Amino acid sequence: MNKPLVGAFLAALLLGAGAAPVAQAAPAPQPQAREAAPQADPAAKAVTFAGTVALSNCSGSVVRSPDAAPTDPALVLSNGHCLESGFPGPGEVVVDQPSSRTFTLLNASGSGVGTLKASKVAYGTMTDTDLSLYETTSTYQQIEDSYGIQALELETAHPTAGTAITVASGYWKRTYSCDIDGFVHRLKEGRWAWKDSVRYTPECRTIGGTSGSPVIDDATGKVVAVNNTGNESGQECTDNNPCEVDENGEVTVREGINYAQQTYTMVPCIGAGSKIDLDREGCALPKP
Repeated sequence: MNKPLVGAFLAALLLGAGAAPVAQAAPAPQPQAREAAPQADPAAKAVTFAGTVALSNCSGSVVRSPDAAPTDPALVLSNGHCLESGFPGPGEVVVDQPSSRTFTLLNASGSGVGTLKASKVAYGTMTDTDLSLYETTSTYQQIEDSYGIQALELETAHPTAGTAITVASGYWKRTYSCDIDGFVHRLKEGRWAWKDSVRYTPECRTIGGTSGSPVIDDATGKVVAVNNTGNESGQECTDNNPCEVDENGEVTVREGINYAQQTYTMVPCIGAGSKIDLDREGCALPKP
């Protein structure tokens, strides 16, 4: 995984005084300049940090389904491996678990403008995908009225190879630009396996702390995936070294390549009032 980070001193140094201690070790290279982006659609808006959040040890974003109402509780998207309760085991699904976690909401320039508070983990898993959804105590309208920040909309369709994307990390206040290189039948890392994962082109060199960052389609501004892992040292299918497994069971290792989990699959699972309903038509997320 693009691991959560460790060390209150590091967090305070990089994020400012008052950052909470964080949970798990990861390398912390100096942030680099944003990689050059592919030529953008002239009609596309530049991707910013607006709507992203910083967790104590990961990144995330305020997201909404296309049918969300302004009065619905806002949802925060991150990774399953960023849950405060630790990594869910294979086959484990967390639903409606009380939480008081807080998130620093960022504006377009990456400045913190407020704090959002969770009421519960609405959903979390590392089975087939690697995502968490927190329900917050604020509505979408309250967030917009208080901070002028709109939630990022979730794409409802499978993305396509060659799409220009930006990974926006609220933890590091850093963006990564590249393309979707393709899709992986099974991405295996240690005890976990994920389906139909997004593989980036090499320009997206994500690091520890970028876990949970939204992957944004540059042309539409919609979230198409959630950043979660990369092969750090060329090992095969070990922790922090995921391998690709195709339909015939053939294994491929791509050292230095990073990956994300698609998010269109969770849109059918979000009902009225931002409630996660795993029995809704079209919902294919793993159940407890």
